[in-house]
Amino acid sequence: MRSLAAAFLLMTGNAATAQTTPPPIADNRDPGFGTTDQGRIEIVASISEPGPSGIAVIGGRIFLSFPKHDGDHAGPVLGEWKDGRVIPFPNARTASATTGDPAGRLVSVHGLTTDTKGRLWAIDDGKVKGQPIPPGGAKIVGFDPATGRLIGKVILKDALLAGSHMNDLRIDLTHGAEGTAYVSDSSFDGRPALIVADIATGRQRRVLADDPRIKADPGYQTVLDGRVLRQDSASPTFPGGGVDGVTLSPDSTTLYFAPLSSRRLYSIATAALSDFAQDDATLAAAVKDEGEKGAADGLATDRWGRIYTTAADHDAVFRRNADGSFDLIARDPRFVWPDGIFADDTHVYVVLGQWTRLPRFHNGQDMRKPPYLIARMPITAP
Repeated sequence: MRSLAAAFLLMTGNAATAQTTPPPIADNRDPGFGTTDQGRIEIVASISEPGPSGIAVIGGRIFLSFPKHDGDHAGPVLGEWKDGRVIPFPNARTASATTGDPAGRLVSVHGLTTDTKGRLWAIDDGKVKGQPIPPGGAKIVGFDPATGRLIGKVILKDALLAGSHMNDLRIDLTHGAEGTAYVSDSSFDGRPALIVADIATGRQRRVLADDPRIKADPGYQTVLDGRVLRQDSASPTFPGGGVDGVTLSPDSTTLYFAPLSSRRLYSIATAALSDFAQDDATLAAAVKDEGEKGAADGLATDRWGRIYTTAADHDAVFRRNADGSFDLIARDPRFVWPDGIFADDTHVYVVLGQWTRLPRFHNGQDMRKPPYLIARMPITAP
């Protein structure tokens, strides 16, 4: 009985402390949750530095991005995980160079995706922390994964703002002579928008910039690392902001999107979105509210049209089925801010980015705990 009483006092004492002092971050697990996991989780990569963000998988080859907008680093900004290490892709000259014309090299690659021909595409946000985006830095680039040959490039100029944060992208080969790119500009200064770019001509524009469905939800709050946090653009305590995750339906007829600080999922027909003749009022009327999806950073679609979401406040990955219902794919305390996500026919892959632990959210102290993990979970047909 005495030991039970002591245990009770210890538990209540710890609880009182936890209410006033956030739990310390001792490793790369989330102290706000338990130590058990759910789902069939396989760790396929463990990376010491730098921290990855985007992911695309082509024929079993894992491609990763390593942006510099939140911290410069000496490694490549685009690479392939091979034989236990990151290999610059398409080559070190392109992926690792820090001097030379920004239009001819990769500056800070963020989101990755593939098109329906199995080619690799990337959005280069062009941003190195503490520096303005140089001319030619922000761009859409496509590569043949077999040869590394550049197969497409759009320099972002007309659609670029000084505070742009080009985040993720999807490629639609059903509109435009060589396809149309849709990019989420999450914005560093509160002016998010969707970017539409014709790959063949380079024509580009910002759309839905003033639409509330593109922006952060007022009053949004979340729980990360055991702390209850509220959206505050003036003094941010976690990654938040406007439109972030984007994903296409398998037939490319629909683009799904969601702001980072929102629990809603939205969609728009690509026939309208890709049409440069459509004004913002017409596009706004075409946006559909798909309902609650929980908090999410990255979004991905499998061949059966199911959407996978990264749920940082649950240390989890969810799946939205065609009927709107959700499945828990995996939950694990190591899933600290799941970020980039990619689904192929057999697995869903996720980057565990630890972005909520960046110095700017912790009074200048870097709370990230490498290694950074890449996990995958098996999926099957419905």
